[in-house]
Amino acid sequence: MPLPAANILSSETSPYLLQHGDNPVHWRPWSPDALAEARETGRPILVSIGYAACHWCHVMAHESFEDAEVAEVMNRLFVNIKIDREERPDLDQIFMAALTATGEQGGWPLTMFLTPEGKPFWGGTYFPRKDRYGRPGFIEVLEAVHKAWTTKGAELSESASILAGHVKAQLAVSRPPRSSDRGAFDHYAERLGRMIDMDKGGIRGAPKFPNSPLLSILRLAWFTSGKAEHRDAVLFSLGEMLKGGIYDHVGGGLSRYSTDSDWLVPHFEKMLYDNAQLIDLAGWAYAETGDELFRVRIEETVGWLLREMRTADGAFASSLDADSEGEEGHFYTWNRSEIESNLGGDASCFLSFYRLNAPREWHGSPILSLAPRTPVDPAVFTDQLQRCRSTLLKVRDRRIRPARDDKVLTDWNGLAITAIARAARQFERPDWLDAAVAAFRFVDESTDKDGRLPHSTNAGRRLFPALSSDYAAMTSASLALLEATGEQLYLARARHHAEQLDRWHGDGVGGHYLTASDSPDVPMRIRGDVDDAVPSATAQIISALARLAMYTGDSIAADRVQRAADAAFGRIAEQRYGQAGILSAIAILIESSKLITVDVPGEQTFARIACANPDPRRVDIALTTDAPDASTELPGGIRPDLSRPGAWLCTARLCKPFIADPGELVRQLRGRYT
Repeated sequence: MPLPAANILSSETSPYLLQHGDNPVHWRPWSPDALAEARETGRPILVSIGYAACHWCHVMAHESFEDAEVAEVMNRLFVNIKIDREERPDLDQIFMAALTATGEQGGWPLTMFLTPEGKPFWGGTYFPRKDRYGRPGFIEVLEAVHKAWTTKGAELSESASILAGHVKAQLAVSRPPRSSDRGAFDHYAERLGRMIDMDKGGIRGAPKFPNSPLLSILRLAWFTSGKAEHRDAVLFSLGEMLKGGIYDHVGGGLSRYSTDSDWLVPHFEKMLYDNAQLIDLAGWAYAETGDELFRVRIEETVGWLLREMRTADGAFASSLDADSEGEEGHFYTWNRSEIESNLGGDASCFLSFYRLNAPREWHGSPILSLAPRTPVDPAVFTDQLQRCRSTLLKVRDRRIRPARDDKVLTDWNGLAITAIARAARQFERPDWLDAAVAAFRFVDESTDKDGRLPHSTNAGRRLFPALSSDYAAMTSASLALLEATGEQLYLARARHHAEQLDRWHGDGVGGHYLTASDSPDVPMRIRGDVDDAVPSATAQIISALARLAMYTGDSIAADRVQRAADAAFGRIAEQRYGQAGILSAIAILIESSKLITVDVPGEQTFARIACANPDPRRVDIALTTDAPDASTELPGGIRPDLSRPGAWLCTARLCKPFIADPGELVRQLRGRYT
């Protein structure tokens, strides 16, 4: 059935697509019908990819997609398809790989031109309405692409086929498995350590992203090598960003990135995945140092998630926009007079801890950051400043809020559930645990009749099928809740999600694809090996399956994760970038361990020691002496003795001698860095 000559996004569920539902552009969602329209008309396809919180996506929309003259050219020359990269990360990865393969720098909005058969041949990111920033105006670009297609269509089709082959070789390749080892991880960690800016934190240069996956690699390298420089790089980088303008010092939570090298001027969009990973890293940092900065930032960020990001169903929304009232950062910034008038006598204390930054390149109100070298006195930091923060938060709540992208993404929710459950266990916060359980319940019960997860849920509608990252993240979330609650139903859910992962995404020889075997509309089934702001789908799979195998002691589960690791290691041997997450997951698999604690009912002596000494390689199982039977086994199929309090620290094949002294357990956990 032919599509109407009109914008047809109004029936979509994605907030990003709905933002474009009133454009004069005849937008189509990605679908077989839209691709058929291009083939039947012979017109090339213009694909525009972005996300709801993207500042430059809004700029291009206002400048070009809302402009009648631009829309007329787009409608006349192209079939125009709009994609939400968060709803369809599979398509985003394919087209982003195509763009970078042409030598262009990636980013969003992503603008790609495809042949009528759906193969990309050229693209870019943001294009201004008129010539600016050294870039051609968008109408000029549209007409030039159209002219090239009409005069050199055969050549462009041939180039597109070559480009598609290159992308397939990069993202969808199958290679013989290789026995995985830790050497590649050690080498990468050393190389990464040399890239850290030890004056300002993070990777050298600008812009600066939180880069939690990279910091997590250095954290793991500290555990595996005992090299203090890896630990110090993570702690310093994390501390600098949590003091900087990239962090919301009034409401909690981290922005997506800083435009400068000092962490001062953020792009103000807030993403669920960044903050989930922040909570996890900061929990380890607090355990490692006892620095109150990390504990307070965890409390503030979890508080922000529960206050501003929970949907009516108890799950977590995807993001908050950078803009409000047409201005980036307007909701988050303050003039000195606003602070003084609202805080009164507390203003001098607040401004002795915080500074107001208005760099030359920033045109809005000043941005808050913690003053450099400010000693973080626990009493002042948590009492008087908390009072100031609460006052300013009430004032800010009266402002017009940035838009929220309400779609519930399964994989991002899995990350958040895992982080909050771990924080709840570490800081003994049952209210946080309740929130993690509620989010898990909503996502876990959103399955179809075959027990399959959706990738996205919004306004009562579910987008099926799930991606492999969704099953991996929910397996990890199940295990985090198992650690926090001891309830065996979460082990059953972890097994279920791992089985669904293999059923719909397995390749039959140990590896996995990002998209399901019955996905109807993907140009190619890609692996999901490339890291982004979160570890790759493959990295999450190996990590989740490794933890599941350690929990169960099941030889079948252990064989499954080893095959997945060897398959991934074989594929990435010839890749150039973006596979650090896989190397990290393999290192976790190789060094995975299990800690079983037994406490007298009503006491948590040994369990608390475990919580106070988190280790990304370890799973924890807390039991009590009155349990009818142990729900887990030691290596060799031996049931642990529950008659007295103590602990067993085990690898996959053997356990150290029973630990009856709490001090000895502390020494062993703190000493496991080599």
